[in-house]
Order: sequence, then C-alpha cells, then structure tokens
Amino acid sequence: MKEIKITDINGIQVGQAENQEAGTGCTVILCKEGATAGVDVRGGGPATRETDLLNPINMVEKIHGVMLSGGSAYGLDAASGAMQYLEENDCGFDMDVCKVPIVCGASLFDLSVGDPHIRPDKSMGYQACIDSENHQFLQGNHGAGTGASVGKLLGFDKAMKSGIGTYGVQVEDLKVACVCAVNACGNVVDYKTNEPLAGVYQSELNTLITYEDLLAQLHKLRKLHDGNTTIACVVTNAKLNKAQCTKIAGIAHNGYARAIRPVHTMSDGDTIFLLSTNEVEATPDEVGILATEVIATAIKNAVLHAESAYGLKAYKDL
Repeated sequence: MKEIKITDINGIQVGQAENQEAGTGCTVILCKEGATAGVDVRGGGPATRETDLLNPINMVEKIHGVMLSGGSAYGLDAASGAMQYLEENDCGFDMDVCKVPIVCGASLFDLSVGDPHIRPDKSMGYQACIDSENHQFLQGNHGAGTGASVGKLLGFDKAMKSGIGTYGVQVEDLKVACVCAVNACGNVVDYKTNEPLAGVYQSELNTLITYEDLLAQLHKLRKLHDGNTTIACVVTNAKLNKAQCTKIAGIAHNGYARAIRPVHTMSDGDTIFLLSTNEVEATPDEVGILATEVIATAIKNAVLHAESAYGLKAYKDL
C-alpha cells in the first residue's frame, strides 16, 4: 500500500478558493467525464445540494462535481460556479437541447469567524474550478477549511482552529482518496494512538479538556453549540454502481467516528460523498475499509496543518 494524491485518480480535478480575511472558502472535486456517486448524511443539521438525486432509485447515474464550502446554507451557491465552469467545458447530463452539469454539494458553518456577511458564492466556486487546473492542493486553512473549527461542545469561546485535509492510498491497481473539511462540534484525536489533537481548549492551561472529562459535563448541557459539520468527498477508481457508492459512503463515516468525539450530533451536518470513476475491479467492502482509513487520516491532516487564526489556537501552537 502506498500513499497517493487524490488527483492521481484519472479524470479527477481538485481546486480551492478562499477569502482569508472573511474566514471562508470552498473546495471543488470535478470529474468532467462523469462519476458514479453516492452520499450518506449522518449529522442532524446538514446544508446540502442534490443529495436526493443520488438515491439509487433515481434516474441520473453520474455526476460531474462535488462542491464543499463554508458559509452555511449560503455557501451552497458556490456550486453554481462549478456548473458554469462545467458548461463552458461542454460537460453535463445530455438533455438534447443542452448539457446540464450535475454538481452536488455540502456546506459547513464558519460564520462565527471573520466576516459572517461574506460567504462562498458563484464567483468563488468558479474560481475554485479554475484553480483545479493547477493540480495543487493546500491543507489547513484553505478552501472549505478556511474558517473551520473544532471543540465547540462547551461553547465557541473554547474552540480550536481546524481546516481541510486530504489523504489517499493505492493497493495494487485500486486507488481510494479523499478531501475532508473538519468543522466538528467534538474533539479530534489521532485514531491510531488516541492522542488528543484539537478540541475543547483550556486557555489557562494551554491544553485540551479530555473527552472523558467532557462526558462528565454533558448532563449540564441543555443544547450543544450550533454551527458545526464535517464534510468530505471520497474518490475511487473502483467499478461501482450507485447503490454500492451509497453504501460505501455510509461505511466511510466510520472514519469520522474513529477521529471525532463525539460525532454526528444534532448540531453537526456530517456528510460524505463518494465518487467512482469505474476503472478497476474491487469489492465494495475493500473500498469501504480503505475509505474509512483515508477519512480518519485526512481528519488528522486537517488539524495538523491548521494555523492559528481568528482568535482560535491550532494544534501547532499547543
């Protein structure tokens, strides 16, 4: 097994755009030739676009892009920029009179940092698509992770800075990779060592409140802090149908559960998309197991690459 970039999968472009001062941005995953897709939404407060279309009982078999963005529900507008870019490149679902690009999306809440009145829009989404032609991907405070934060169980004043991460692996001919913007209510841990990485922060001690100590305080909370959501897109070159993509997207949530504690709360909108470029034979279980690994590692990378910003301390400065 070797590490790969997500853009090492044929036909996949990944681009980002952001406004650092405003504390928001977007990340696009494009497949101009189309990719079979599935989605699984586990959080209780999602902001999503075109997820019903991915139900295996529905007509469209392939999509052409996934837009991950900040800006809460406002940020869903960034997907319109991807539609414009794809139309200009003659990509989309052929309706005879024109081609309609199919772009799914999910947004996280980052309005608590920077300027809440500036959000990813059509223009920023289009710029992310232009950036995808450069074949570079920056982790941390970039794209959809620009304003991301974690550890809001006891309020935003105890949160830490997070960001966006990526990771991918190849086993023989099979490739599985992902990008993940981490904006969780809970703490993030290294899933292999259980080392706490970022979360509910005690400024007076310059350390984290452990998950076990948080559990002891949950009974005092009548409502968890709003404004979270971890969003990701997994891409594979395995041959999969829509039902298999949907199932594997669900399996991939195990990666969230390994690295984020707690996860899938009512104040999170946790969502995972899965794209298949249909090149090599592989079992759904094989892809699901690897998807879980790359998701958990991408979450770790998002935190390790984050920089302190907007008054929030990052792992690097603990």
